Amino acid sequence: MRLTRYTDYSLRTLIYLGLNDTGLSSIAEIARAYGISESHLTKVVHQLGRLGLVHTLRGRGGGLRLARPPAEIVVGAVVRQTEEDLALVECFSGGACAITAPCRLRRALGEALAAFLAVLDGYTLADLLGDGAAPDLAMLLGLPVVGGKGAAAPRSDAGGTAPTPDTGSRDERG
Repeated sequence: MRLTRYTDYSLRTLIYLGLNDTGLSSIAEIARAYGISESHLTKVVHQLGRLGLVHTLRGRGGGLRLARPPAEIVVGAVVRQTEEDLALVECFSGGACAITAPCRLRRALGEALAAFLAVLDGYTLADLLGDGAAPDLAMLLGLPVVGGKGAAAPRSDAGGTAPTPDTGSRDERG
């Protein structure tokens, strides 16, 4: 499974805004911090606003901020709302396949997708900013480090360190 760049930018934008909880951010500064395209980020921010995740203020002195507390933004929900197509194989979306009736692959991949999303449903934006990560993330993104501000309490079910997946994509959506 590979998430689109669109979803990656959505999650990164939310992380940035979650770290900058004391003020407004601009699309230009978020794009600059991550080294990503402003035009693609503009489309992402527009959808995040329509989804009620980001509050946008227009005009002079305007900018972006989270519309909800980080603890209320569930990562799995963001992925479902920003991924255009979660069909892992053609038969998920009604495509024709010669072996559909007896095929067990569809069921296995369906269970795998459900498990993937279930894990992401167990994390909020606050979790991504917690466990002392906020100061390091803020420093890397050029944001002021304010004593771990925005950091969540450690997760009680955190086991180990998960491998970091490649979040690149063939699809830039929009």
